[in-house]
Amino acid sequence: MAKRKTTKSKTFSKETYLEWYELMLRIRKFEERANLMYFQKKIRGFLHLCIGQEAIYAGMKTATRPNDAWITAYRQHGAAMAKGITSNSAMAELFGKFTGNVKGKGGSMHFFSKEHRFYGGHGIVGGQIGLGAGIAFSDKYKGNDNVTFCLFGDGACRQGILHETFNMAMTWKLPVVFICENNFYAMGTSVERTSNVTDIYKLGLGYDMPSKQIDGMDVEVIHNEIAAAAEHCRSGKGPMFLEIRTYRYKGHSMSDPAKYRTKEEEKEYKDKDPV
Repeated sequence: MAKRKTTKSKTFSKETYLEWYELMLRIRKFEERANLMYFQKKIRGFLHLCIGQEAIYAGMKTATRPNDAWITAYRQHGAAMAKGITSNSAMAELFGKFTGNVKGKGGSMHFFSKEHRFYGGHGIVGGQIGLGAGIAFSDKYKGNDNVTFCLFGDGACRQGILHETFNMAMTWKLPVVFICENNFYAMGTSVERTSNVTDIYKLGLGYDMPSKQIDGMDVEVIHNEIAAAAEHCRSGKGPMFLEIRTYRYKGHSMSDPAKYRTKEEEKEYKDKDPV
C-alpha cells in the first residue's frame, strides 16, 4: 500500500478554502490566547496546545457528517471546535466557569458534547481507543450509517489497547476510522526511541486493516483521505487506520520547553505551516 498521500485530485470551491482558513485561524488564535492566559495564571491545571496541527481538524470537518462521532485525547481544543463546540464555551471551560462546555468541571482535557457527538477529551493515554470502537459498535448495532473517528497520538500507539481494539474492530467490521496524530514525540520521547516500527500506519497491516500514512500539514490531502476513509466505513467494509504526520509547534504541555528538538527540524515544519 502506498506509504504517503500527497496528490490532490479534487478541486475545491473558494467557500471551502475560506471555511478551512477561518477554522484553522480561529483555532490558532484560541490556542495562542490560552497560552497567554496560562502564563498570566488565569488558567490552571494542564494545558496541551495543538498549534501546528490545525489542518487535521479543518479537513475532518468538511469531510465528515454532523452525526459522525469524534473521540480524542487531551490535546483536543481544535477537534472540539471543529466539531461545533463554540470558542466561548471552550475558553470558559479553561477558566473553570459554569458557562464552560462541561460547566467548568472538565478543564482543558475533558470537553464533551452529546449534541455534537463529541465524546472527549480523555486524559488516559490510549484510553479512548477502545471507547471509539464501542461507539462504532453502537452505531452499527442501531443500523445507521454513522462513522466514528477515533484520534490518538503516537505515544498511544505503544499501548496494548490499540492492538486489542484493532483485532475486534476488524473481526466485527466496525465503522471506525482510527487516526494517529503523529507529531513525532510522545512528551519528549521521539518515535524512533519507542519502537523499531517508526512508520506507525504499518501497525494496522498486521490485522489486514487498510492503513495509510498521509501529510498532516496539507488540509486538501486530509479532506480527501478522511472522505475516502468515511466512505469505506459507510459501505460496510470495516475500519481504516490513518497515520497523519503533523507537528506541534509548542511543547507537549506548558512545562515543556521542547529542547529535545533541533532548530532545523522546527524550521522545516514551520515552513509548512497550514495556516
